[in-house]
Amino acid sequence: MFQMLVNSEGGLTTAGYVTCIVVGVILFLLGSVFARKGTQNVNENGSKAKKGIGIAVGTNQLVFCAMAIALAVVTSYLKIFSLPWGGSVTLCSMLFIVLVANWYGVQTGILVGLTYGILQFIQEPYVLSFFQVCCDYILAFAALGVAGFFAKSSNGLLKGYIAAVLARGAFHALGGYLYWMSYMPENFPQALKSVYPIVYNYSYLLAEGVLTVLVISIPAVKKALAQIKRIATA
Repeated sequence: MFQMLVNSEGGLTTAGYVTCIVVGVILFLLGSVFARKGTQNVNENGSKAKKGIGIAVGTNQLVFCAMAIALAVVTSYLKIFSLPWGGSVTLCSMLFIVLVANWYGVQTGILVGLTYGILQFIQEPYVLSFFQVCCDYILAFAALGVAGFFAKSSNGLLKGYIAAVLARGAFHALGGYLYWMSYMPENFPQALKSVYPIVYNYSYLLAEGVLTVLVISIPAVKKALAQIKRIATA
């Protein structure tokens, strides 16, 4: 079955692309169901929302999640620089998934991150094994949802973003140890061989992280994001 989805060069076959798209659609629909159920539970627990508002709020959340994924995909193409064996510094693409986690919580953030990971896989697929795909795409991007744990704390977006970047890097580094050590440059110090996957993956993730932190720390941007959050969670 796995060979039907992957060609000999590590890319996806037509069946592989179709499967990824179908899985993405299913996750999108599941997100819609979770959004509506979550809103209905709030109403049942004493919310003052009027009849019919539950679906409206669920739809609002679904729209903002879809917009966040779309913006993340678009900005992922805006690369400042790329590394030879995968990984690049983009124009704040991770931020949009982190915003969803900050607005709607860990569960929604993980689901949206997972969906985005599948789209990243469809964009630039490379397959060595199923678990390698999980480390480099599925788990790595789903890990951005951990930003939701900091949503209610002071400077929650900033703390959540930093935690999300570190979490994503951990899965990329794990994949590096398991599958990419043979790609280590010959001129890389052998004494530091054990930290090569960490250095490689965090080099571009932290570079983008610093760029994004600087952007979201600008007072005007900070104020705009706060306003958008009020609209998204209304």
